[in-house]
Amino acid sequence: MQIATPYLMFLGDVPDRLAAKTAYGIADWRPDWCVGQMRLPGCAADLGIPDLTLDEAVAQGCRTMVIGVANAGGVLPEHWVSEIVAALDAGLDVASGLHARLGAVPAIAEAAQRNGRQLHDVRHTSETFATGKGTRRPGLRLLTVGTDCSVGKKYTVLALEKGMRARGLDADFRATGQTGVFISGRGVAIDAVVADFISGAVEWIAPAADPRHWDLIEGQGSLFHPSFAGVSLGLLHGAQADAFVVCHEPTRTTMRGVGHRLPTIQEVIDLTVQLGCLTNPDIRPVGIAVNTQALGEAEARKLLDDLAAEHGLPATDPVRFGVEGLVDRIVAEFPAASVG
Repeated sequence: MQIATPYLMFLGDVPDRLAAKTAYGIADWRPDWCVGQMRLPGCAADLGIPDLTLDEAVAQGCRTMVIGVANAGGVLPEHWVSEIVAALDAGLDVASGLHARLGAVPAIAEAAQRNGRQLHDVRHTSETFATGKGTRRPGLRLLTVGTDCSVGKKYTVLALEKGMRARGLDADFRATGQTGVFISGRGVAIDAVVADFISGAVEWIAPAADPRHWDLIEGQGSLFHPSFAGVSLGLLHGAQADAFVVCHEPTRTTMRGVGHRLPTIQEVIDLTVQLGCLTNPDIRPVGIAVNTQALGEAEARKLLDDLAAEHGLPATDPVRFGVEGLVDRIVAEFPAASVG
């Protein structure tokens, strides 16, 4: 799948920032690809880049309109169809990370055909996966797990890839969600894989490798989330993780989209070890990543210090304060993987 850049980011009329997390992820990690954004009345998200009309976007060289939205069920709102058709008529390709296939909407399919434009459904793959086998394979793998969905699992592994490479470690980000695939140009949206093949797809994403190579696998959902725990468990078993980082957002009291209480970090650690032992008896936590965006700096640093003391693990906000402590712990736990 070759998606033409640069992008016009379509945010629709999403109600909050989290609903546009795909767009934010691309803008944060591939800012040079994002020329502008297109928003409908009532949109509560803002990437901080220019608002453009379709004509302005084309004039500035945009080649693809990216539907940068992640909603429950991955549905395509009916009132967005006319905007997508207009983008195709203006000469843009359209790419989406939603579960709904663009080409399944007759008006969109017809517009793409008459304009000779491409439709990219990033959440869907033509790959055929085997069922997971759980056979031990060489190489090292780190997985991010969460107390909830949308707590920073992708940002943490992307920051770790950058930090570990800076320290001379052989590390690659492995995308398991639509935003990660947009960012890395490869990977599989695991939540669109048939359940029996989830763990096998992860084995395909992070196959046998050099014993010193790290695959940094983007986590999804939470083992405690009633909607997404099945995907999270398949990821854990397929990753055969040697190490994991717990990701957390400290201001939530219930899980996103449901009324269930948020699990504690210790509950996540304990259950991840218990279930992860099925495919890797040596699985262990190496740190805690906290999204402290809603906290002042002093409050954020105190929380991180308290969590580190409570759990005996390095705790940081990877975006705000960096990942040096996490990399230090990884090097200490797995010295044979260090370069030199």
